[in-house]
Amino acid sequence: MGGGMGADQAAAEDSADDPGSSPVELLPTPDVPPPSVLRGLLALAWPLVLSNSFTTVQVTIDRWFLSRFDADMATASVAASMIFWLPFVLLWSTAGYVATFVAQYTGAGRHDRVGPATWQGIYFAVAAGIAFLLLIPVSPAIFAAIDHSPNIQALEDTYFRVLCWFALPGLITAAVSAFFSGRGESTVIIWINLVGTVVNAFLDYCLIGGNLGFPVWGIAGAGWATVAGGWASALLAVGWMLRKRYRDSHQTLSGWHFDPALFRRLCRFGIPSGAHWALDISAFNAFVILTGYFGDSALGATGLAITINSVAFIPMLGMGQAVTILVGQYLGENRPDRAERATWYGLAVAGGYMGLVAVLLVVMPTAFIAPFQGDNDAEKWQPIADHVAVLLIFVAAYSIFDAGNLVLSFGLRGAGDTLFVSLVSLALAWPVMVVPTYLAWKLGWGLYWAWFFASLYIGFQALCFLLRFRHGKWKSMRVIEQQVIV
Repeated sequence: MGGGMGADQAAAEDSADDPGSSPVELLPTPDVPPPSVLRGLLALAWPLVLSNSFTTVQVTIDRWFLSRFDADMATASVAASMIFWLPFVLLWSTAGYVATFVAQYTGAGRHDRVGPATWQGIYFAVAAGIAFLLLIPVSPAIFAAIDHSPNIQALEDTYFRVLCWFALPGLITAAVSAFFSGRGESTVIIWINLVGTVVNAFLDYCLIGGNLGFPVWGIAGAGWATVAGGWASALLAVGWMLRKRYRDSHQTLSGWHFDPALFRRLCRFGIPSGAHWALDISAFNAFVILTGYFGDSALGATGLAITINSVAFIPMLGMGQAVTILVGQYLGENRPDRAERATWYGLAVAGGYMGLVAVLLVVMPTAFIAPFQGDNDAEKWQPIADHVAVLLIFVAAYSIFDAGNLVLSFGLRGAGDTLFVSLVSLALAWPVMVVPTYLAWKLGWGLYWAWFFASLYIGFQALCFLLRFRHGKWKSMRVIEQQVIV
């Protein structure tokens, strides 16, 4: 179903940019018996699960090295990372939304549009990554406003300033990885992330504690290790995309030109997708900050509980990404029935996995806490460990709902229903979680009430996404322009 981009095609693109335009109707593809939906989902998901596990490994390694070097540095790294992710995730998700365009173009058999779509994501990544550096001068004011203890505040500022240099390579990696994942070639992303993880881990060892003749940089060393790992992944990803096989089949080099209409459409659908993550993380940032008002041990326990939760949760992002890609590809083929089936299969797999994790968190919490226990500062660590053992019960309780949030929201994204996804977070996060947490502090209810409200928010989110998905409006949505045969 290839076709040239003539005047009629350009008119169709302009129509697709109009928010009031009706959903496009793609030409049907030949009725060829497809492979099993579940088999295709699992084949696509496992490399993405493994790739996201590398992200978890990087975060966990940073936290592990810092926790064994200095407890305050480990505590500060969590809050600073969450402040960094608040603006970064909006940009990261927008750049990564290229995967939905690539998936729908691939499903429609329009491989000549895949390279140009990827390049629009790269242009977005470069502009956004450079602009991110403007946050460095305002970093002291940000952490002064948060008003944690002076020592923690200084460490947070140091770590955040360094992480700002990670935005550019991180966004480029997101855009180019979407080229591979959107086409179903997800195993390439394993190597992209593996290289970054190895570089990050090695430099963590060298720069945090000053090993192998390197200087002792502490928390700043952890940040620069992350930046170096980001550039290693970005350069490998771009080089891989520009190989001859992709240049010939998907115009990854000849399609480098800036395409205003395609760029606008990427922003139109990608920014609301990123807004969901940004709103969600902003609410959780506020939540973490408020837990600091319960005391440093409460803040450290919250950060550690979130880190442990991420070890289990972030790999499941791979399942969500696989659902997004299959939904996009099947909608590109005009097969919404198979897109729906892929989402339900994804929910079953993610729910079963998170259910198992929930049982382990309750039955053997010490196994998750012990690796982060530092050799020094025992007096600081014991109150943190005591809190975390209780907080993991909350994590276990909301894990199943979080699986629903993940898979159903990613399924909606794969169709282009990104505005609804972002509106759910906008409507629920602050009234259900943040404001009640503030009241729990003011009224002296304690840390555990704050975590109850966080669990309630996750449950309400899952219910909203479930109802939207069952309604089925997403089945008529597309992010790519209508093809015109000339």
